[in-house]
Amino acid sequence: MPFANTATDQARAAIALAVHEPFWLTHPDRPTARAALDGVTTADLVVVGGGLSGLWTAVRAKQRRPGLDVVLLEGGRLAQSASGRNGGFVASSITHGYPNGIERWPDDFPALYRMGIENLAGIEETISGFDCGYRRTGELDVACEPYQVAHLREHADLASAHGVELEFWDRDRIRDTVHSPLYEAAVLDPHVGIVDPARLCWGLADLAEQLGVRIHEHSPVERLRPIGVSMGVHTYGGRIDAGRVALTTAAHAPLLKRLNAYVVPVFDHVVVTAPLPDEVLASIGWHDRQGIGDSGNQFHYYRITDDNRILFGGYDAVYQAGERPGSRLEHDDELTARLVTHLHQTFPQVVGVPIEYTWAGAIDTCSRFSAFWGTAYDKRVAYSMGFTGLGVGASRFGADVALDMLLGEDTERTRLKMVRSKPLPFPPNPIRQIGIDLTRRSLAKADEQEGRRDIWLKTLDRLGLGFDS
Repeated sequence: MPFANTATDQARAAIALAVHEPFWLTHPDRPTARAALDGVTTADLVVVGGGLSGLWTAVRAKQRRPGLDVVLLEGGRLAQSASGRNGGFVASSITHGYPNGIERWPDDFPALYRMGIENLAGIEETISGFDCGYRRTGELDVACEPYQVAHLREHADLASAHGVELEFWDRDRIRDTVHSPLYEAAVLDPHVGIVDPARLCWGLADLAEQLGVRIHEHSPVERLRPIGVSMGVHTYGGRIDAGRVALTTAAHAPLLKRLNAYVVPVFDHVVVTAPLPDEVLASIGWHDRQGIGDSGNQFHYYRITDDNRILFGGYDAVYQAGERPGSRLEHDDELTARLVTHLHQTFPQVVGVPIEYTWAGAIDTCSRFSAFWGTAYDKRVAYSMGFTGLGVGASRFGADVALDMLLGEDTERTRLKMVRSKPLPFPPNPIRQIGIDLTRRSLAKADEQEGRRDIWLKTLDRLGLGFDS
């Protein structure tokens, strides 16, 4: 999306007084930190990571096996990393969108689709016991360029042919619903909700403790070490000797070094406006408050918060070798200003509304976009990672898969080709950096040339490799 200097000036003015902090983590209901691990103890299962993936693993472990002694260790604060920095889209898709699942696992897709719907229902049943701002709104995938309309219809037809419930909306219907001058068409997926992801984490933590899980924050795990038939889980303040360990650390440096080949941490930026004045909100419409994503290779995602702010994120996906969550890449005023210009182009009605919060977070990106799993140390350790930005809903499914592996259960989940396979690894640096930079440039060029993909992107397509914005 090109923009003039005046648009840049407006964007910079909008972010002039913004706080660089995830909006979700400023909520007054944020709990005080649990105590750090101190000393030596034992457990049946240790979950490493206090984001959604780890919290669902702890909750599902106790729901499935109430007698298990479960401990969750978080290196910082609950929801501090990706789980408290995302847009709060709870999708039923566990394959990072239906076309991705159909293309990669066509024979398993009916089961994957059904399991995704069941997983969303399981989430809704669990969180009905606490308030995390959840609504089943659906999600609109919008075309913002005329050429994208055909691609959108093709994707919708492909999904519908495989039993997926979708609605195609023409230009008049989408513009009557959400008043943006960019919209050319849309597809509605009804099996998506929106949520406050931090409050979701805090609610799951409370539930886990009610079920008997012990939670320790400020307890980073420095190493794993086999001790007889157990695993020693070492933190700076103590050690837990556990029969089983679940690793759910997403884009953080993995405790199993070999996983570095499969995941790259990609930084994604987000802005949140001040609450919209009533007349501005009325001028946009958006009465059903659907989540929205657009159809570019470098895409945006956005939604309305409970207090009528617009959260707007995406587009630039930044990778730099050696950077992890907490990196300087989480603060970039130039990328933030560009994101705001895109917000203003999408909704000119909000040009005068200040941006109050900006932040970025690291996404655990893998080459097939969707999660993968595995075990180590004679199946005493299992991991779930690689959700590539769509883990809010899929993390519960991923937790059940990891538990299947740790508990030695042969299930329909573990028989899926998706679960039994790995994504293609990324090459080592500096080739990895060069390849990702080249891919970003090619994706931007494709968006400028009506979606036409160059030889580099076509080669990646044939290899089954990807890089998601």
